[in-house]
Amino acid sequence: MGFHIEDHIPLERRMTRPEEIAAMVLMLASSQSSHTTGQIMYIDGGYVHLDRVLGR
Repeated sequence: MGFHIEDHIPLERRMTRPEEIAAMVLMLASSQSSHTTGQIMYIDGGYVHLDRVLGR
């Protein structure tokens, strides 16, 4: 039984799609983000938390 990263991604158990990254880029370039400062945006469905899931 192999290890599949997708099985551990909290949102929908899948990798991020290019159009989801594009949507975030468009939002950040728009007036909707005019009051956004100093943020780190992870567009990864929760993948950034994989180490917590694996207990590392």
